[in-house]
Amino acid sequence: MPKITKSGVRIPPQSIDSEKAVLGSIMLRKDAIHEIEDIITPDSFYAEKHKIIFQAMLDLYLKNEPIDMLSLSTKLGEKKLLDSIGGNQYLAEVANGVPSSTNIKHYANIVQKKFILRSLIDAADYVSELAFEENDEHMDDILDKAEKKVFSVVSSPKNQKFTSLKDALPEAFERLEKLHEHKDSLRGVPTGFHDLDNILSGFQKSDLIILAARPSMGKTTLALDIARMSAIQHDKSIGIFSLEMSSQQLVDRMLAAESRVNAWNLRTGRLSGDNDFSKLRDSLDKLSKAKIYIDDQPGNSIVRMKATARRLKAEKGLDMIIVDYLQLMTTSKNYDSMVNQVTEISRSLKSLAKELDVPVLALSQLSRAVESRGGRPRLSDLRDSGSIEQDADVVMFIHREDKGKDESEKTNIAEIMIEKHRNGPTGKIELYFDEKTTTFLSLEKSSISEFSAAKISDSLDEF
Repeated sequence: MPKITKSGVRIPPQSIDSEKAVLGSIMLRKDAIHEIEDIITPDSFYAEKHKIIFQAMLDLYLKNEPIDMLSLSTKLGEKKLLDSIGGNQYLAEVANGVPSSTNIKHYANIVQKKFILRSLIDAADYVSELAFEENDEHMDDILDKAEKKVFSVVSSPKNQKFTSLKDALPEAFERLEKLHEHKDSLRGVPTGFHDLDNILSGFQKSDLIILAARPSMGKTTLALDIARMSAIQHDKSIGIFSLEMSSQQLVDRMLAAESRVNAWNLRTGRLSGDNDFSKLRDSLDKLSKAKIYIDDQPGNSIVRMKATARRLKAEKGLDMIIVDYLQLMTTSKNYDSMVNQVTEISRSLKSLAKELDVPVLALSQLSRAVESRGGRPRLSDLRDSGSIEQDADVVMFIHREDKGKDESEKTNIAEIMIEKHRNGPTGKIELYFDEKTTTFLSLEKSSISEFSAAKISDSLDEF
């Protein structure tokens, strides 16, 4: 129950005794600050004077100076804050009132819990004000602001706005050491395609990756292959926002790709014997364990997508987001120009990648200029906006020479062209597109022999 004064005013959640115990423990045992520096910040304290004292302690700690009563008194005196916290008398009272300095973590957790509760009350007040204002903002924007405020309390208890380079360097060195020890391991989320992972080292957290091509080149197929292999082979959690195809259509595609059963036969029910059923049963078992979550609402808005992705990360965990495709998304504001609309969408997707710290793979259409010009796609061919190229960390194109030509030496061979890579090399890889199972496969000798065997088998079936 909240504390209520005689005048009926409710006092916000706080524990002054726990705050004193935290400060006193540090004054008695300097090393105690190591145990709680990742739990609380000066803002976690309710009493203003306790915020001032803890900040002075952090200043001394960063300079590797002792944190006792004399040092604190001198530090606060230099800042002309000693009188505002109650002078040396109050510092002595805090130091002498500690039950046991070994319990500092317990005291700090109480202080932080009370701070989170106060933050939640602030968030509730903010949401209440949003609702009462009744301004001209779109409802989706109001809901997004409200949800973001509440999620900020849950996801960031310490409420840090900046990261000091000094604090980030040890973590960076530890990460580099691990990469050096495990040279073959990927830094990012694996795509399932070895050659692609070699160039990109997987999809990196907070990156916006654009996969662009003209219609019927296999954008959705490649994205689903990446989602399926990443989830099944590497146990990653994938969120798919499909604005073009239904969840059942995506499931059929993934089932055909995983089982290597003819996709058209699967859709029409013309399965050939026990062999196909056996393959499907094995694939169903694998896919049922895959952490893939599909949202197939058409005309999905960026605001709703953000809200869904936040909930998915909080409830199920999230390693990657796939959006199929970018030009079908809607914005809260109606723009006169599609260029302006796509600009907002691409910036919002990059913002989502940074906020949730996951790679976002967004599919995009290319302009007709590719077909009229002929040849390979360029960055300038990205449809509707140059901001896609600007916001993206990686831009990949799918190019197939056999499309639009009666004869080609590279039948069913797709080039995956990495034309922009903000933090690494560009280049291209080749994949084989298996039309019957609607899946991309790596061009390895074992795979090529498999294709040849499959073609011979199909020819015999026809006779």
